[in-house]
Amino acid sequence: MLEKTILSNLILNEDFCRKVFPYLKDEYFDDLVLRKVFETTSEYLDKYKEPPSLEALKIAVDKRKDLNEDTYQGVHQLVDGMSVDKDTNLEFLLDETEKFCQDKDLYNSIRKSILILDGQDTEQLDKGAIPGLLSDSLGINFDQSVGHDFLEDVDDRYEHYHRKEERIPFDIEILNKITKGGIPRKSMTVLLATTGGGKSLLKCHMAANHLMFGKNVLYITMEMAAEEIGRRIDANIMDITLDEVAEIPRDVFEKRMARLKGKTTGKLIVKEFPTGSAHSGHFRHLLNELKLKKNFAPDIIFLDYLNICSSARVKGAAAANSYTLVKSIAEEVRGLAMEYNCAVVTSSQYNRDAYGNSDVDLTNTSESMGITHTADCILGLVSSEYLDEMNQLMIKQLKNRWGDISYYRRFLVGIERAKMKIYELEESAQENINLEAPSGGGGQHAKKNWEDSAPAFGKTDIPTRLNKRGGGSKVFGDVALT
Repeated sequence: MLEKTILSNLILNEDFCRKVFPYLKDEYFDDLVLRKVFETTSEYLDKYKEPPSLEALKIAVDKRKDLNEDTYQGVHQLVDGMSVDKDTNLEFLLDETEKFCQDKDLYNSIRKSILILDGQDTEQLDKGAIPGLLSDSLGINFDQSVGHDFLEDVDDRYEHYHRKEERIPFDIEILNKITKGGIPRKSMTVLLATTGGGKSLLKCHMAANHLMFGKNVLYITMEMAAEEIGRRIDANIMDITLDEVAEIPRDVFEKRMARLKGKTTGKLIVKEFPTGSAHSGHFRHLLNELKLKKNFAPDIIFLDYLNICSSARVKGAAAANSYTLVKSIAEEVRGLAMEYNCAVVTSSQYNRDAYGNSDVDLTNTSESMGITHTADCILGLVSSEYLDEMNQLMIKQLKNRWGDISYYRRFLVGIERAKMKIYELEESAQENINLEAPSGGGGQHAKKNWEDSAPAFGKTDIPTRLNKRGGGSKVFGDVALT
């Protein structure tokens, strides 16, 4: 009954047709007669951009060569009996049709999932694709918006301009300045660097920082073991070196972790996947499992790193095209950020031309420009022998959808590699950025005192432990994290 009603309104109700046709598929119609009517109608719509009249539909049916006598008679009988009730509420019809599409697509996805599990899928998808298939089916939604009317929807646009977007702030003032207060949700930020150039250091520092801000953090690693990521974050939070992490007595370590748990409402989950084996389908499954089993929904995801992910869409020979492959991976990862309302921070490596080059740009992206087309923000990390001696790292804005990249196009941050930390430098450090030692010599720039210079979003929101450096011998015992 519903399928016949959908087809009748598709042909005789132009308003219904315009809203529903993009979401209907011929596979939703199990009955052969109904399917052939839909196929014929769909072909007409694609060609003439309007639904056919009943007479035009019959003529189009008569031209088909794939109908036996019974099917032909059934189609004509169905078309002759078509009518619509003009009193039926359009919104009701749309809701029922939306549910119909969801149910049919879910049923087909389950059938396809069984074929995948049995190794009989013609597309040769692996089991990791199953959560994505089911999620796509459940996510079918009729978008009734026809777009923003520039001259009529003035109030909506004005409200958007003055709406304060929720962002995830940094503990580094200059990063908040260039991002207008932090990383927005539904976005993807990419860090570019050479091997050992500070990508993991910056991600681990940010993960620790956001955890202490009370955010839920998911760290997905495919390069290092989960235990190594945990060790780096431990060093950052406890303000000790990586070597000292292993020297802490058990009772002291447990006491410090207990204090940490009492200082934040956030959670940090570290998940390890084998290199090159995981794609967005696996990540989606993980996110769903975390929500179900731990009631955990991340505010921000750190992915280490983009180029060693696989793609849920690009398989086999297509993988030979690095642009297609990497762009697909980037789009899938950014899609997760949109779907789960979180920020994603990932990384990639420079190509060979960038090694030893202080003036990197987007052309130095390793393997594919597909990353640059997809990311919302790209920060290039540049080091040199002189900067390493000064315990500094240069960051260059390569792409920034949230601000003008000419504003602090290049800037310096302090680094403590042994503690997996970055920190603020005095403003004077940004006035004359040097990659090589100045002729007149000079000492290291002093670190900014955060208590004296809080960012615009409020000093009280900043965990003071993030910007306090220890000195002298390390004392283990009853010591607060701050």
